[in-house]
Amino acid sequence: MLSSIKNILVNVLTLIAVVVGVAVVAVGYSDRLHPSVHPIVACAGMAFLAVLVLNVAMFLVMLSVRWRRAWIPLAAFVIAYTPIHTILPLHFDGSDEDADLRIITYNVCGYGGNFKYDYALDTIAEYIMAQNADIVCIQEEQGTKHKAEERWEQLYPYNDTTCLSSPACKTKNIIGFHTRLPIIKKERIEYESVANGSLAYFLLRGNDTIIVINNHLESTHLSEHERTQYREILKGNKDRHSAEEGLLTLMGRLAQSTVLRAPEAEVVHSYVEAHRQYPIIVCGDFNDTPISYTRQTVAQGLTDCFAEVGCGLGLSYNRKGFNFRIDHILCSQHFTPVKCKVDAKIDASDHFPMICSMKMGNKH
Repeated sequence: MLSSIKNILVNVLTLIAVVVGVAVVAVGYSDRLHPSVHPIVACAGMAFLAVLVLNVAMFLVMLSVRWRRAWIPLAAFVIAYTPIHTILPLHFDGSDEDADLRIITYNVCGYGGNFKYDYALDTIAEYIMAQNADIVCIQEEQGTKHKAEERWEQLYPYNDTTCLSSPACKTKNIIGFHTRLPIIKKERIEYESVANGSLAYFLLRGNDTIIVINNHLESTHLSEHERTQYREILKGNKDRHSAEEGLLTLMGRLAQSTVLRAPEAEVVHSYVEAHRQYPIIVCGDFNDTPISYTRQTVAQGLTDCFAEVGCGLGLSYNRKGFNFRIDHILCSQHFTPVKCKVDAKIDASDHFPMICSMKMGNKH
């Protein structure tokens, strides 16, 4: 009798392990699905870490109850190696002493100070100055614009700010670019958006021309009320009906923004492909996770610097309940990333800055 119950339990656990393993692979490669065809499923990458943790738990369970079946979650880990490496790289070594280019991407939230400061321009400027970066790509550089411009001119010889918002938009969204390298020209990468956009900067480095594309792709457009509702659901402060209704609304909004970002990502990728003769760096606030159609599309043919040399989750968006890596730095084969990190020590925005150092090779 006990033997039969044990066998049933083992079989049930095996079935669960199979379901979880399939989920790991399916969610891990959900970034290959086009959001316009599968809008909800295309958001599944946000849950990848959760199913990964479940698979670890099932691996430990199967080891203890029937170790020969531990191959099931283990196989899921092997098959999903690429998305696992993308979302959770583990590179503990790395020195940027030999690097010849250092770049920062940082959404500064209009210098709003993450609600901890009245105005965080000086805090951010002092932080940036200490990083000794060659190129600084800023998103949401609105606020007291002329003060910001004056401050940046004290830090960098070459500066540019561009308003991304269309006349139909009620609020301004300004993108900033600050560098030690001369700016030859800039180009707006044209795609349809009310308040977001991408700019390509052609920079002179010695005898070379390099392109840096600063992106602020379509936002999720979640209101503060919707964010608060989601946090209340996570805390268990909502009844079942309200929680289900809230989650459905949230998923609908996230799916909608994913659909809007897809053509933006495709246009940026096409621009990169059309300029393959140049060394290219693509960075900014993608408003999407490492396991997403947006990042996967833009990253085609490029190296994801954090995945290549970073360590850990690198959570760059720090609003409670919405902790994801949505800021990215990618580079062409002309560069070799040597160090990349998300710096969680600076709390002057609702984002943390991503800082990457790289060497420039001779492949161009």
